[in-house]
Amino acid sequence: MNVVLFEPEIPANTGNIGRTCVATGTRLHLIEPMGFKLNEKRIKRAGLDYWKELDITVYDNYEDFLSRNPNGKIYMATTKAVHVYTQVNYEPDCFIMFGKESAGIPEEILLRNKERAVRIPMIGETRSLNLANSVAIVLYEALRQNDFHGMKRTGQLHHHTWAESL
Repeated sequence: MNVVLFEPEIPANTGNIGRTCVATGTRLHLIEPMGFKLNEKRIKRAGLDYWKELDITVYDNYEDFLSRNPNGKIYMATTKAVHVYTQVNYEPDCFIMFGKESAGIPEEILLRNKERAVRIPMIGETRSLNLANSVAIVLYEALRQNDFHGMKRTGQLHHHTWAESL
């Protein structure tokens, strides 16, 4: 899986998303310009000690991203989409793009990708969810559809075992 952040602005969101990407074996792609530098403490604080394990690629702009991923199937998460994020079939190597916090993905890009634009349903006039939360919601649906390939499915207790009865 691949998560793409189009011109992210808030370092804490990108740090949290980076941590999610490490936990899921997902590549993170960042499209410039960004509202921060990757060496800032705020981004690493949000990503904790996982940041050094992150598979990350940075692009100069959207055109650079497209040229370096010419055959990538890109889904675009936006509050403006017609399709709900659970209504598409995510391929294991697909890209899921999220726009910048203040403006999302530009409408010109969305219009060229109408069939792959997806939304998270919300009630009322809520403008959007937090970017890191939106990434987690859509990414985990994509991972679920791919049977959580390569991921641990069970956890272990620290002081007991699941076989015990208390």
